Amino acid sequence: MLYHIVRIILVPFIYLLYRPKVKGIENLPKNGGTILYANHTSLLDPILLGCILPRKINFMAKQELFKYPLFGKILRGLGAFPVKRGSADISAIKTALRLLREGKVFGIFPEGTRNRSGSMQGFTHGTAAIALKSKAVCVPVVIIGEYRLFHSIKVIVGKPLDLKKYHGMKSTSQLLNQISEEMLEAIKKIL
Repeated sequence: MLYHIVRIILVPFIYLLYRPKVKGIENLPKNGGTILYANHTSLLDPILLGCILPRKINFMAKQELFKYPLFGKILRGLGAFPVKRGSADISAIKTALRLLREGKVFGIFPEGTRNRSGSMQGFTHGTAAIALKSKAVCVPVVIIGEYRLFHSIKVIVGKPLDLKKYHGMKSTSQLLNQISEEMLEAIKKIL
């Protein structure tokens, strides 16, 4: 409920201030568990994606954002959930898998942190592990441009990845590397 109220309030401001141009929105499945993964250049990225994409996105966010009780409660109300960065956070992984089983959209920035350089860093294995375990559709998204007032931001939703060839395979570091690389390459192709 809070997500939809906040979205109604923010959408006009996002379109007025950042003039987003969206391409490939038809590539986002209309229903079913979906992993939406994107490059991450600004704190505004999840807000932008939440405002311009038609489905509610449940983002994984660094645990530090939840340390203030009121702000943490608001984030949870918006569908975000905490992750301990730098470790395999089993609780966060279970939450992501549950959301995907429920047919929801799980949003993540697999570089693990913001990256303003414009070039993509390697992905953490967490996103690949969730993709492998959930068998959910994985959709790459690229955000291009700086968040400068009254300058357009471009968002490109790529075609879903076909990761079916990995389903049923045993999760190994080598396999997760391979899936991570494939996911990273999909983003790089769009860039």
